Amino acid sequence: MSEPQPAAPGRWTTAWSRPVGWLLDHVVYRTSVTGRANVPATGPVIFAGNHISFLDGPVMFGAAPRPMHILVKKELFTGLLGRVLTASGQLAVDRAGDRAALQKARRVLDAGRCVGILPEGTRGSGEAAAINNGVAWLALTAGATVVPVSILGTRIGAEHLDAVPGLRRRLHVSFGGALNVSRRPGETGRVSMDRAGTEIRAALARHVQDSITYSGQPLPDADSPQERHEAVAGTPADHPIRNVQ
Repeated sequence: MSEPQPAAPGRWTTAWSRPVGWLLDHVVYRTSVTGRANVPATGPVIFAGNHISFLDGPVMFGAAPRPMHILVKKELFTGLLGRVLTASGQLAVDRAGDRAALQKARRVLDAGRCVGILPEGTRGSGEAAAINNGVAWLALTAGATVVPVSILGTRIGAEHLDAVPGLRRRLHVSFGGALNVSRRPGETGRVSMDRAGTEIRAALARHVQDSITYSGQPLPDADSPQERHEAVAGTPADHPIRNVQ
Protein backbone atom coordinates (compact mmCIF):
# COMPACT_ATOMS: atom_id res chain seq x y z
CA MET A 1 0.00 0.00 0.00
CA SER A 2 1.43 3.39 -0.99
CA GLU A 3 1.93 6.05 1.64
CA PRO A 4 -0.70 8.80 1.73
CA GLN A 5 0.50 12.00 0.09
CA PRO A 6 0.80 15.07 2.36
CA ALA A 7 -2.00 17.54 1.79
CA ALA A 8 -1.26 20.97 0.37
CA PRO A 9 -2.25 24.04 2.43
CA GLY A 10 -5.69 25.43 1.70
CA ARG A 11 -5.99 28.37 -0.65
CA TRP A 12 -7.57 30.41 2.14
CA THR A 13 -4.26 30.52 4.02
CA THR A 14 -2.78 33.15 1.72
CA ALA A 15 -6.00 35.16 1.38
CA TRP A 16 -5.47 36.87 4.74
CA SER A 17 -1.66 36.75 4.88
CA ARG A 18 -0.93 38.47 1.55
CA PRO A 19 -2.25 41.84 2.80
CA VAL A 20 -0.01 41.43 5.86
CA GLY A 21 2.95 40.91 3.54
CA TRP A 22 1.98 44.03 1.58
CA LEU A 23 1.91 46.05 4.81
CA LEU A 24 5.36 44.76 5.73
CA ASP A 25 6.74 45.81 2.35
CA HIS A 26 5.02 49.17 1.96
CA VAL A 27 4.22 50.44 5.48
CA VAL A 28 6.90 48.98 7.75
CA TYR A 29 9.49 49.27 4.95
CA ARG A 30 9.70 51.09 1.62
CA THR A 31 9.99 48.37 -0.98
CA SER A 32 10.40 49.00 -4.67
CA VAL A 33 9.24 46.07 -6.79
CA THR A 34 10.15 45.44 -10.42
CA GLY A 35 9.59 42.61 -12.88
CA ARG A 36 6.10 41.55 -11.83
CA ALA A 37 5.25 41.12 -15.52
CA ASN A 38 7.84 38.33 -15.68
CA VAL A 39 5.69 36.11 -13.47
CA PRO A 40 3.30 33.84 -15.42
CA ALA A 41 -0.29 34.69 -14.56
CA THR A 42 -1.31 31.02 -14.37
CA GLY A 43 0.30 27.63 -13.88
CA PRO A 44 2.84 26.36 -11.37
CA VAL A 45 5.65 28.77 -10.47
CA ILE A 46 8.66 28.42 -8.19
CA PHE A 47 9.96 31.73 -6.83
CA ALA A 48 13.70 31.20 -6.18
CA GLY A 49 15.19 34.06 -4.15
CA ASN A 50 18.65 34.95 -2.94
CA HIS A 51 19.15 34.88 0.82
CA ILE A 52 20.75 37.55 3.01
CA SER A 53 18.30 37.97 5.91
CA PHE A 54 15.55 36.17 7.83
CA LEU A 55 13.15 38.73 6.33
CA ASP A 56 13.77 37.65 2.73
CA GLY A 57 10.90 35.17 2.66
CA PRO A 58 8.26 37.53 4.09
CA VAL A 59 9.43 40.39 1.86
CA MET A 60 9.30 38.18 -1.26
CA PHE A 61 5.87 36.92 -0.17
CA GLY A 62 4.48 40.44 0.10
CA ALA A 63 5.97 41.65 -3.19
CA ALA A 64 4.91 38.78 -5.46
CA PRO A 65 1.97 39.26 -7.84
CA ARG A 66 0.72 35.77 -6.98
CA PRO A 67 0.30 34.06 -3.59
CA MET A 68 2.97 31.52 -2.67
CA HIS A 69 3.76 28.90 -0.05
CA ILE A 70 7.34 29.22 1.18
CA LEU A 71 9.55 26.39 2.45
CA VAL A 72 10.59 27.43 5.98
CA LYS A 73 12.83 25.56 8.41
CA LYS A 74 10.78 23.48 10.81
CA GLU A 75 12.50 24.93 13.89
CA LEU A 76 10.43 28.08 13.45
CA PHE A 77 7.14 26.18 13.66
CA THR A 78 6.80 26.49 17.43
CA GLY A 79 4.67 28.67 19.67
CA LEU A 80 2.81 31.67 18.27
CA LEU A 81 5.13 32.06 15.29
CA GLY A 82 4.55 28.43 14.32
CA ARG A 83 0.79 28.89 14.41
CA VAL A 84 1.07 32.02 12.25
CA LEU A 85 3.31 30.25 9.72
CA THR A 86 0.93 27.31 9.50
CA ALA A 87 -2.15 29.52 9.21
CA SER A 88 -0.49 31.54 6.43
CA GLY A 89 0.20 28.38 4.42
CA GLN A 90 3.97 28.13 4.79
CA LEU A 91 5.64 24.71 4.54
CA ALA A 92 7.80 23.32 7.35
CA VAL A 93 10.92 21.55 6.10
CA ASP A 94 13.67 19.57 7.79
CA ARG A 95 17.02 21.06 6.73
CA ALA A 96 18.64 17.61 6.76
CA GLY A 97 16.40 16.48 3.89
CA ASP A 98 12.64 16.16 3.92
CA ARG A 99 10.73 14.11 1.36
CA ALA A 100 7.34 14.91 2.91
CA ALA A 101 7.88 18.69 2.69
CA LEU A 102 9.03 18.52 -0.91
CA GLN A 103 6.14 16.25 -1.84
CA LYS A 104 3.76 18.74 -0.24
CA ALA A 105 5.40 21.53 -2.24
CA ARG A 106 4.97 19.44 -5.36
CA ARG A 107 1.26 19.01 -4.62
CA VAL A 108 0.98 22.80 -4.42
CA LEU A 109 2.66 23.08 -7.82
CA ASP A 110 0.58 20.25 -9.31
CA ALA A 111 -2.48 22.29 -8.39
CA GLY A 112 -1.16 25.18 -10.51
CA ARG A 113 -0.10 27.24 -7.51
CA CYS A 114 3.21 28.81 -6.42
CA VAL A 115 6.03 27.80 -4.09
CA GLY A 116 8.78 30.04 -2.72
CA ILE A 117 12.25 28.75 -1.87
CA LEU A 118 15.58 30.31 -0.89
CA PRO A 119 17.84 27.77 -2.59
CA GLU A 120 21.16 29.08 -1.27
CA GLY A 121 20.08 27.33 1.93
CA THR A 122 21.93 29.71 4.27
CA ARG A 123 21.89 33.39 4.99
CA GLY A 124 25.05 34.88 3.56
CA SER A 125 26.21 37.33 0.92
CA GLY A 126 23.21 36.57 -1.30
CA GLU A 127 25.18 36.39 -4.54
CA ALA A 128 23.91 32.84 -5.32
CA ALA A 129 27.41 31.40 -5.69
CA ALA A 130 25.94 27.99 -4.79
CA ILE A 131 22.43 26.61 -4.38
CA ASN A 132 20.97 23.31 -3.28
CA ASN A 133 19.14 21.09 -5.74
CA GLY A 134 15.69 21.10 -4.17
CA VAL A 135 14.51 23.86 -6.48
CA ALA A 136 15.71 21.84 -9.49
CA TRP A 137 13.99 18.67 -8.26
CA LEU A 138 10.71 20.52 -7.83
CA ALA A 139 10.97 22.25 -11.20
CA LEU A 140 11.68 19.00 -13.03
CA THR A 141 9.14 16.79 -11.29
CA ALA A 142 6.30 19.33 -11.31
CA GLY A 143 7.07 20.94 -14.67
CA ALA A 144 7.03 24.32 -12.93
CA THR A 145 8.38 27.60 -14.24
CA VAL A 146 11.20 29.08 -12.13
CA VAL A 147 11.28 32.83 -11.54
CA PRO A 148 14.56 34.13 -10.01
CA VAL A 149 13.97 36.76 -7.35
CA SER A 150 16.53 39.31 -6.21
CA ILE A 151 16.03 40.67 -2.69
CA LEU A 152 18.24 43.58 -1.61
CA GLY A 153 18.37 45.79 1.46
CA THR A 154 17.11 43.36 4.10
CA ARG A 155 20.70 43.29 5.39
CA ILE A 156 23.37 45.84 4.50
CA GLY A 157 27.06 46.43 5.14
CA ALA A 158 28.43 44.50 8.09
CA GLU A 159 25.08 43.99 9.84
CA HIS A 160 24.74 40.78 11.83
CA LEU A 161 22.92 37.90 10.16
CA ASP A 162 20.12 38.29 12.72
CA ALA A 163 19.86 42.07 12.42
CA VAL A 164 16.38 43.57 12.07
CA PRO A 165 16.27 46.28 9.37
CA GLY A 166 15.29 49.70 10.66
CA LEU A 167 11.78 50.97 10.01
CA ARG A 168 11.14 52.52 6.60
CA ARG A 169 14.39 51.20 5.15
CA ARG A 170 14.45 51.11 1.36
CA LEU A 171 14.23 47.50 0.11
CA HIS A 172 14.34 46.19 -3.44
CA VAL A 173 12.61 43.10 -4.86
CA SER A 174 12.97 42.20 -8.52
CA PHE A 175 11.39 39.28 -10.37
CA GLY A 176 13.59 38.06 -13.23
CA GLY A 177 12.85 36.37 -16.51
CA ALA A 178 11.01 33.05 -16.25
CA LEU A 179 13.07 29.89 -16.73
CA ASN A 180 11.86 26.44 -17.74
CA VAL A 181 13.99 23.33 -17.27
CA SER A 182 13.30 19.79 -18.43
CA ARG A 183 14.91 16.38 -18.56
CA ARG A 184 16.77 15.67 -21.78
CA PRO A 185 16.58 12.33 -23.62
CA GLY A 186 19.10 9.84 -22.29
CA GLU A 187 19.86 11.77 -19.10
CA THR A 188 19.69 10.13 -15.71
CA GLY A 189 17.64 11.82 -13.04
CA ARG A 190 20.74 12.93 -11.18
CA VAL A 191 22.38 14.41 -14.28
CA SER A 192 19.15 16.24 -15.14
CA MET A 193 18.83 17.62 -11.62
CA ASP A 194 22.46 18.79 -11.50
CA ARG A 195 22.17 20.45 -14.92
CA ALA A 196 18.88 22.12 -14.04
CA GLY A 197 20.38 23.30 -10.76
CA THR A 198 23.31 24.84 -12.61
CA GLU A 199 20.96 26.66 -14.99
CA ILE A 200 18.83 27.98 -12.13
CA ARG A 201 21.87 29.07 -10.10
CA ALA A 202 23.31 30.94 -13.09
CA ALA A 203 19.99 32.68 -13.78
CA LEU A 204 19.58 33.72 -10.14
CA ALA A 205 23.19 34.94 -9.79
CA ARG A 206 22.91 36.92 -13.03
CA HIS A 207 19.62 38.47 -11.97
CA VAL A 208 21.02 39.48 -8.58
CA GLN A 209 23.92 41.26 -10.27
CA ASP A 210 21.57 42.98 -12.72
CA SER A 211 19.42 44.14 -9.80
CA ILE A 212 22.43 45.56 -8.00
CA THR A 213 23.32 47.58 -11.09
CA TYR A 214 19.74 48.76 -11.58
CA SER A 215 18.99 49.66 -7.94
CA GLY A 216 22.41 50.79 -6.76
CA GLN A 217 21.90 48.69 -3.62
CA PRO A 218 24.92 46.44 -2.96
CA LEU A 219 24.88 43.08 -1.23
CA PRO A 220 25.99 42.94 2.41
CA ASP A 221 29.62 42.20 3.23
CA ALA A 222 30.50 38.74 1.93
CA ASP A 223 32.90 37.85 4.75
CA SER A 224 30.56 37.84 7.71
CA PRO A 225 32.25 36.83 11.01
CA GLN A 226 28.99 35.42 12.33
CA GLU A 227 27.90 31.81 12.00
CA ARG A 228 25.95 31.03 8.81
CA HIS A 229 22.55 29.54 9.53
CA GLU A 230 20.80 26.76 7.61
CA ALA A 231 17.52 27.93 6.12
CA VAL A 232 15.82 25.29 4.00
CA ALA A 233 16.42 21.75 2.90
CA GLY A 234 16.92 21.21 -0.77
CA THR A 235 16.70 17.59 -1.93
CA PRO A 236 14.52 14.57 -1.27
CA ALA A 237 15.38 12.67 1.89
CA ASP A 238 16.86 9.73 0.01
CA HIS A 239 19.51 11.91 -1.65
CA PRO A 240 22.43 13.65 0.05
CA ILE A 241 22.11 17.42 -0.09
CA ARG A 242 24.26 18.59 -2.98
CA ASN A 243 25.12 22.16 -3.77
CA VAL A 244 25.42 23.50 -7.29
CA GLN A 245 28.43 25.79 -7.62
